[in-house]
Amino acid sequence: MSDTGRAGRMRVERRLQTARHGAELLDRKQRIMATELERLQLRAGQIRLEWEDRGREAAVWLQRAAALDGRERIGAASPSEPAEVEVRWGGAMGVVFPEDALCEPPPTVPAGGSSALSYAAAVHRSALTAAVRDAAAQRAVLLVSAELAATRTRQRAVEKKWVPRLEDELLAIRRQLDEQEREEGLRLRWAAEWNQRSG
Repeated sequence: MSDTGRAGRMRVERRLQTARHGAELLDRKQRIMATELERLQLRAGQIRLEWEDRGREAAVWLQRAAALDGRERIGAASPSEPAEVEVRWGGAMGVVFPEDALCEPPPTVPAGGSSALSYAAAVHRSALTAAVRDAAAQRAVLLVSAELAATRTRQRAVEKKWVPRLEDELLAIRRQLDEQEREEGLRLRWAAEWNQRSG
């Protein structure tokens, strides 16, 4: 036992109070993060469905354009510039995550070709935008999930290890102080009896 006496008891009591307060804060953070994760997962699920729908539609129109215009014309209709992506960041309880992502695909103007090629280009732009939003939503879920798991681990460590260890330490100090007080009381009583006999 490292801390003994009344000063040690006060130190351990303060540390125990801090540990219990920390456990309460971690529990609160864990509940807030769980709610935020649920919201993000629901949103990510909706965005994923949108992306899958647009991706399927883009694949259908690509096949049609390939059948009507050929692969060479599709290649010529591809944009020469990369798409630009802007990520909007949000956060909760100190965790920063993508709230949304905006994608600005470069314009494509198919030179010649069928209307299927024009429509395929448009739906591919739409699918790309949905894919970027899906990536941001999935990343947000991943980041908040990781923080929630870490918070739960910290909370368990405080509640199952730190608090019980401090409670045991405090109990040992209190027992030691009680024993010291009994010994002191016994010495005082013996001293008083000795004084009465000799006086």
